[in-house]
Amino acid sequence: MRLFAAAHPPRAAREHLVRAMTEVRALTGTALRWGDPEQWHVTLAFYGDQPEGAVPDLSEHLGEVARGFPPLRVSLHGAGSFSGTTLWMGVGGETADLAELMRACSLDPDERARQRAHLTVARTSRTERTRQAKERRRGSRVRAHTGPELAHVVHALSVYDGPEWTVSEIRLVASELGRGRSGGALHTDMGRYVLTGA
Repeated sequence: MRLFAAAHPPRAAREHLVRAMTEVRALTGTALRWGDPEQWHVTLAFYGDQPEGAVPDLSEHLGEVARGFPPLRVSLHGAGSFSGTTLWMGVGGETADLAELMRACSLDPDERARQRAHLTVARTSRTERTRQAKERRRGSRVRAHTGPELAHVVHALSVYDGPEWTVSEIRLVASELGRGRSGGALHTDMGRYVLTGA
């Protein structure tokens, strides 16, 4: 099973972002596949495919981490993209403490060095990626999809500043690709660990 550790924004923060993206979403047509707000999260560490027997060890690890960190205040702030295919919202607030929490959750030293706190909200649709690949094979310059390019969407959301919220727990989450709404991933909580800073 694919496992990761995450912090989940509360409903009020998710709804605020959904309202802020309404106009942009209407302009993008089918070029972007938007994530399910109920599944939105900030990944703290990605563990990849693991046997079911790994859950108790990861639970113990995350429980220890949670005891070492007090709750922290963050907000969703700004936007960006990875490789021109993934739209994400940045994180503001107590980002230095959040980075420390992410490092503590991770088991992979390489992952610790490259992590950036973000919340993925959309990806280029399979139809759009297929169209672009066909144009590349034909030697054509890849044209922008119908509606604004992802760079324009990033620009439109770059000024976003969401409400502050508290990261008060770490969740261990199992992800099943293709099993969620609209063919996305289905996320199931495997454990929750309250940040106590004890």
